[in-house]
Amino acid sequence: MSPRPQVIDAAQALAAPQAFDAVIDVRSPSEFAEDHWPGALNWPVLGDEERRIVGTLYKASPFEARKLGAALVARNIAKHLDTHGADLQRNWRPLVYCWRGGQRSGAMHWFLGQIGFKSLQLVGGYKAYRAEVRSGLETMPLGLQLRVLCGRTGTGKTRLLQALRAQGGQVLDLEGLALHRGSVLGALPGQPQPSQKRFDSLLWQALKSMDLSRPIFVESESRKIGQLRLPEPLHAAMRASATIFWVDMPDEARVQLLLQDYAHFIQQPEAFCALMDCLVTLRGRQKVERWQALARDGDFASVFAELMREHYDPGYERSLSGHYPQLAQAQRLHLADGESASLNAAAAQLLQG
Repeated sequence: MSPRPQVIDAAQALAAPQAFDAVIDVRSPSEFAEDHWPGALNWPVLGDEERRIVGTLYKASPFEARKLGAALVARNIAKHLDTHGADLQRNWRPLVYCWRGGQRSGAMHWFLGQIGFKSLQLVGGYKAYRAEVRSGLETMPLGLQLRVLCGRTGTGKTRLLQALRAQGGQVLDLEGLALHRGSVLGALPGQPQPSQKRFDSLLWQALKSMDLSRPIFVESESRKIGQLRLPEPLHAAMRASATIFWVDMPDEARVQLLLQDYAHFIQQPEAFCALMDCLVTLRGRQKVERWQALARDGDFASVFAELMREHYDPGYERSLSGHYPQLAQAQRLHLADGESASLNAAAAQLLQG
């Protein structure tokens, strides 16, 4: 009988995630934070500072660096086994990876194998996984039945996506994945955006979960959401969609929705004013200073009304007309306001269509 294979490539592993009891990422915490395999656990065999020290030493003496690195790796693996190993059974089957599938994952894989666990090492490591993600983001958008929600700022498109999801609709929430609302004011308080690689992974996971036989609702977006860039094939598929909906809402209701969504600025008007400085080149110093003065006076209703009328609406409509030439034929969807009753009724209407 041939010995059980102890390595696996990324395509095979991604095609059969149920084959593993756990995925162990042995890279440093900062590498893991930037991006990682879906659902992976971080058992670093070298911490960030340890990795820096070994890397610096390697330039002077590869032998001394390997000697120090081996001692550090062995100690760290022992700590992980002390912390996590008590409840692991003999038939535990982890997938282990590092940056390139080399010495770091090799060390963890060897130790686990010596204990008797059914460990597998990922060929090519994280870089092989990343290649699969990039390839998938090139091809997966081609088969999507996209239903694109267009509309001015504050018309409840994101809330409508949430209502669609609650009623069983298939939704791709790009702003939710990007942790950003997509405008100069769009950063979420206390929630930094993920790295570009992490966003790519989250988007890839979302697309992989989609049922291609069913429509997918998505909000129209520019090529960038905050600091993150959409894959061009997905953006092209959104622009080419044959099914476009124009969502509208009365201006008074839009202002109320914006007051709810951006309530954090009411508590931090200076943060709002700092962001407004970015608009000076577009709207002029006098206009921006007026908006800042209104914000400092607490009159955010007037600020948002003027921003909608004088900044967001003209810019959004110019951008949309360039990206969606079929916009004139878009199906119209009216929302009376951003409250649950209106959103649920609109979602039901979209799903029935």
